[in-house]
Amino acid sequence: MRVRKLLIVLALAGCAARGDFTMAPAGLSGGTPETIFVGTTRMKDGEAYGFGRSGEPSFLRYDIAIPPDREPGKVNWPPRTRKPDGRRDFLTLDQRDFGSADAFSAALRAALKLRGQTDAVVYVHGFNNTMAEGVYRVAQMHHDLQVPGVAVHYAWPSRGSALGYVYDRDSALFARSGLVTLLDEVEDAGAKDIVIVAHSMGAFLTMEGLRQMVLKDGPKALDHIKGVVLISPDLDLDVFRSQAKDIGKLPEPFVIFGSSKDRILNISARLSGTGERLGSMGSVAQIADLNVIYLDTAAYTTGTGHLNLGENPALLKLFGGLVGIADAFTADARGRVGLLPGLVLTVRNATEIVLAPVGAIAEGRAAP
Repeated sequence: MRVRKLLIVLALAGCAARGDFTMAPAGLSGGTPETIFVGTTRMKDGEAYGFGRSGEPSFLRYDIAIPPDREPGKVNWPPRTRKPDGRRDFLTLDQRDFGSADAFSAALRAALKLRGQTDAVVYVHGFNNTMAEGVYRVAQMHHDLQVPGVAVHYAWPSRGSALGYVYDRDSALFARSGLVTLLDEVEDAGAKDIVIVAHSMGAFLTMEGLRQMVLKDGPKALDHIKGVVLISPDLDLDVFRSQAKDIGKLPEPFVIFGSSKDRILNISARLSGTGERLGSMGSVAQIADLNVIYLDTAAYTTGTGHLNLGENPALLKLFGGLVGIADAFTADARGRVGLLPGLVLTVRNATEIVLAPVGAIAEGRAAP
């Protein structure tokens, strides 16, 4: 009965406006285009990619229009009660299915060359996402955070249901090789610096993928991974430590955004029978031997607190332009964290930054 109640709470906490791809009508203008390259192990069902699992990855590209009339951090789905509005709604400008991995790499190579860049940011979505939700959220974050580099999204087969937790957990394990394949294709396209940004259960998938690469090809397999950002990672602490041990030297920088007020992770911890998840742990001392930076965003909690970095306007402004820059937190990072409003704690290798609004700092309250 207790588990059933928790599942109901999880379903209610995960309730939000859901949407699907909506093509922009011909001649409609008003949005800023963001191009998202996609690798997916979702099974194609007719013309759409659903939650079924595919043994062979597919490769796509979406051009998404970001509307100017919206709050930062928001994804505005076109309502069914009116026509799409290019100034208010997220719309799909174009979609292309590549027939092969080679065609995908060629298109990505051309995009890198056109922008004069060698950086790519690979986003990995989390629990309870549809294909459209993952792509639109990546477009929103890439745009709002002003991330340099070409955006690439790994769409693993989440069921897209708040009650599909076990299915998603199994899918994350199923999808490990697909992530490795996508990273290989991005590297083959000429990306010299790859930063991975993973959310929620996608963090578990990312760690499993990195672990698989090292166990197969040794530490040099991660040479092109120039940074990892885990946002609200839904990851058991013991499992994370075991994965990190197998990986050895973690990519640098290795940044974790967490919050003790994350309602989704607190429910996940109770469902799994553990006290804490990596994204909601109470002290950095539990990972003190790892070279990571943990940023506590509890003071900036928005909604369920499960995507503070992507949804809170203040955090978006604070970190705009940082995520995706390989040296954002490296080298002299500990000398520069004073630029961030909060309390800095260092326990051996791990650094914890307890973020707080400027007003809280002035009043002597570094933590919420």
